[in-house]
Amino acid sequence: MPLLALVIALGGCDKKAQQITTLKMLEGGKTFAVPSGTAADQMVLKRFPGAKLEYYNSVLDCALAVRDGKADATAYDKPILKNIAAKNPGLNVLDEVIMDDRYGFAVKLENPELKKAVDEVLSEIKKDGTYEAMSKRWFPDKGSPAPMPVILNDGKNGELRFGTAAVAEPMSFYDANRQIAGFDIELASYIAKKLGKKLVVTDMDFGAMIPALISGKVDMVGAGLSITEERAKKVLFSEPNYLGGLAVAVKGKASTSKAEAIANKKGLMKNVGDISDKRIGVLLGSIHDAYATKNYPKAQILEYQNLSDMLFALNSGKTDVAFMDQTAVKDIFSKNPGLGALDESVFNVSIAAGFNKDNDVLREKFNTFLEEIRANGVYKDMYDRWMKQGLTTMPEIPHPAKIGGVLKPGIVSDLGLPISVIKDGQLIGFDIELGKRFAAYLGMDYEPVDLPFSSLLASVSTNKIDLITSSLMITDERKKQIDFSDPYNESGVSVIAPKKNLAAYAGEMLSADNRTFIQKVKDSFYANIILEKRYLHIINGLEVTILISILSAILGTLIGALICWMRMSKSRTLSGTAGVYITILRGMPVLVLLMMIYYVIFASVNVNPVVVAVIAFGMNFGAYVSEMFRTSVQGIDKGQKEAAIAGGFRNFQAFRFIIIPQALRSILPVYKGEFISMVKMTSVVGYIAVQDLTKASDIIRSRTFDAFFPLFMVAILYFIIAYLLARGLDLIEVSADPMKRHNNRRKEVRS
Repeated sequence: MPLLALVIALGGCDKKAQQITTLKMLEGGKTFAVPSGTAADQMVLKRFPGAKLEYYNSVLDCALAVRDGKADATAYDKPILKNIAAKNPGLNVLDEVIMDDRYGFAVKLENPELKKAVDEVLSEIKKDGTYEAMSKRWFPDKGSPAPMPVILNDGKNGELRFGTAAVAEPMSFYDANRQIAGFDIELASYIAKKLGKKLVVTDMDFGAMIPALISGKVDMVGAGLSITEERAKKVLFSEPNYLGGLAVAVKGKASTSKAEAIANKKGLMKNVGDISDKRIGVLLGSIHDAYATKNYPKAQILEYQNLSDMLFALNSGKTDVAFMDQTAVKDIFSKNPGLGALDESVFNVSIAAGFNKDNDVLREKFNTFLEEIRANGVYKDMYDRWMKQGLTTMPEIPHPAKIGGVLKPGIVSDLGLPISVIKDGQLIGFDIELGKRFAAYLGMDYEPVDLPFSSLLASVSTNKIDLITSSLMITDERKKQIDFSDPYNESGVSVIAPKKNLAAYAGEMLSADNRTFIQKVKDSFYANIILEKRYLHIINGLEVTILISILSAILGTLIGALICWMRMSKSRTLSGTAGVYITILRGMPVLVLLMMIYYVIFASVNVNPVVVAVIAFGMNFGAYVSEMFRTSVQGIDKGQKEAAIAGGFRNFQAFRFIIIPQALRSILPVYKGEFISMVKMTSVVGYIAVQDLTKASDIIRSRTFDAFFPLFMVAILYFIIAYLLARGLDLIEVSADPMKRHNNRRKEVRS
């Protein structure tokens, strides 16, 4: 028995030692699985003369045979083998290759200009990091390639016809949306963008690509296309866009690391291919929204009005992942150590300022201004300070000539650094500085209008603002509504999620928070109230909320009285009009009414949004108050009015001294409840750039990313407002009810 155990142990050691890690270990008659109909078998025999060959229908079948121990190795193009190995644990692609290979794009011999453009694009994307992001996206170590990024292109200069064989994943293949995607397709898209041409992709057999190019059916071809001397006699090749070769895949290690074991056991997300059925958080109206909806049809897309709400949902488990501008991720992670990146750059999009389609003059001035600050170094200085160095101080901006007037750019104050935030009561960020410099360039005052992201397009389309400077990404859909300036920035889009759900952080032990509950409350109070004088936001928001509430109640009461009189009129016209008003206003959400008044009725009028809020809530409140008045008045016995008139009162006097006092006693309890509801409904005024109490909490959360304290604090303040206003109405109710006055006096006497 001991001898048997020793034999088994030695056998096990030998098996472990035979893990194949180099090409040399495949010498000596090893078995190779090769796809039939390819030249792979010839290349294998040339390098390993004694190899045994087994033929399979496809390279995938070959790889699975190796994984299952039916063959020692398989040989094929390196990117394709790496793609298969990434999606099939248990396979390992050796770094050494049987033979080197270079892939490139081919154009006609008579078209050196296109070759030059291809080479220039390749050089540019390697310098700016795009090529590295592409490689990570299409050649992941594990899992499927990421979805094809959105690459916007106006296509003003015609079409660029690209021929490919869409059977070579990840170079060129049909994705889950039945669209041709891949490394070569993305690269071709960048080339088309540089040329200002629309990319038209044609799928064809691999062997038909070169003939199609020579005959002029397409302008350029590529699909993991090897650069060979024979082909170079017929076509013009670009510089190599990928260094590959005939690689070898062998069976991988049976064991996994502790972190990998945890990741596999818990089903943690490894790449963006794993979010296809997850809950994805996006900003409402953003390009992230459209991208996620298109590329993840099975996912649940959850739309949020602002960044703070989206992060709150992510931290509290309401969403699984969120799409985020890459520029803001660093700031977010610094305040949310529990979040991490699933993918740092899913796609890149150009950013520009947005203008009303009838405002070409201002757009052209902005383009001229942009050209000047690029030329004189101001733009580079801005970019370095905000984007690279991470500075958070606004510089002094010279105002050389004061022509007059006010420039009103639309901004979103809670996008985060380095784009736009409020710090110490002041707006700061790259986009804020850009807007201020443009205003100075025009000789105008800078007066930004803080709006929810989803309201920006409507505001500029109706001339409520002059332009949009808020990290606005250029999309074809938005071009139908507004005009864009020349791009002034480019941003990647990241996918973030809680670290506990990401495989990349499976082995990371997050530091425990040892603070006591009291200390946590103190720290939150300081961060959300004291630091950067954030209490000023609360004070200003509180004033606006109270002002809108009281003025809306007064206006609504007056409107309600008028509508009640019309409703009770003997005139069918007046009564019918009042009935229609009540039906429409009570059936319409107050938010819809608010936005219709601001963006439609007052579209061409420069009106203070606070005034619009008072009108909208007053109209809505009046519809309910009118019915309170009517039912209360009609509930009083008609005989009382008749008795009053018989006693010498006139109609108005009878109504004033007899009817109204009695009606008030039944109106006030209901009125009070409706009034408190209206106060709480004013929290939606942020849609039209009113900085009320709710907006103040959003601004604070955008800086602290504290999901709970600002909301809890605002909830308490709304409760206090409602309580105090309700107590005020109670006093009016007591003064209007003789019985309650009498009871109160009796209580006072007893005490």
